[in-house]
Amino acid sequence: MRLAALISGGKDSMLALHHAVWEGHEVAYLVAMFPQRADSWMFHVPNVHLTPLVAEALGIPLVKGLTSGLKERELEDLKAVLAKLDVDGIVSGPVRSRYQKERIDRICRDLGLVSYAPLWGRDELAILRELVEGGFEAIFVGVFAYGLDSSWLGRRLDEEAIRDLLALRDRYDISLIGEGGEYETLVLDAPLYRSKLEITDYEVLWDGYTGVLKVLSARLVPKRG
Repeated sequence: MRLAALISGGKDSMLALHHAVWEGHEVAYLVAMFPQRADSWMFHVPNVHLTPLVAEALGIPLVKGLTSGLKERELEDLKAVLAKLDVDGIVSGPVRSRYQKERIDRICRDLGLVSYAPLWGRDELAILRELVEGGFEAIFVGVFAYGLDSSWLGRRLDEEAIRDLLALRDRYDISLIGEGGEYETLVLDAPLYRSKLEITDYEVLWDGYTGVLKVLSARLVPKRG
């Protein structure tokens, strides 16, 4: 199929895109929605401004859309963007969030498109381990749940981080993959990247309970090896 991939720069949408390519589909476009408010129900907000660099790293054209970020209204904003694309379907990264999956499915039905969600229903721990073992370099850029303090901002997703997330899940019942809004990530490198992202300047915004690592500048650099 010829697909458009919804991306945010985070791990789930990036892994879903990779699965689409690995399974033989053509990803013709990347689609990134830019919410005008920080509490969007549907879309990743921290560092979405880096998606043009992500698109350049992947070598896939990026289509940018603006959205109010208002609940339900943002779905119409997404639908208007997708309606203009010459594709057969949409690939997205929901795992257990029925809110996201059902709404993307509905938009696709309305537009006569296939909704392709390769991570849907998979084990959360297996997804994290696939990312770590599969050559994805992701860092935490937003933390919004009890137990996740400022030390997580900029931390790499690795086996040690997975162990700590497992302990936090057991103690506070958080989602391992952050699908309940517990945290956000940024993928700096991935198997399909032609070059990797390097952060050259950033600031940490922390309010005592939650915070984000806001990337002020970044560039693409050659991959080692």
